[in-house]
Amino acid sequence: MSEIPQDLMYTREHEYLKKTGDAGVYQVGITDYAQGEVGDVVFVELPEPGATFDAMEPFGTIEAVKAVSDLHCPARGEVVEVNAALVDDPSLVNSDPYGAGWMIRLKVLDQDALSCLLDGAAYAAHVGEG
Repeated sequence: MSEIPQDLMYTREHEYLKKTGDAGVYQVGITDYAQGEVGDVVFVELPEPGATFDAMEPFGTIEAVKAVSDLHCPARGEVVEVNAALVDDPSLVNSDPYGAGWMIRLKVLDQDALSCLLDGAAYAAHVGEG
């Protein structure tokens, strides 16, 4: 069973949003389920701070032993920080996807659009664990 924290928001493409201490800013990464599916992560390509993306637009890629996959922006927003630790240790995505393995911090520009995301129970059902 994958770890699916109930206090996060999720996309159907397996990204999560986690509130930070800054208003309107969310930590974004891939879920525990997703990291288990892709296998050992060997490289993560992330945008520069200041980049803006529309909801579900690819913001980077994740390369694992099995495949290369796009990372989708969960909501329209601006990247305010990138997890530089992933450059030296992309395996943090596997070992701690909701903690040290986060990818970007996103200032969400359309808070109303967050209502389209899945809660923990809906995401668990989506991946067949609910």
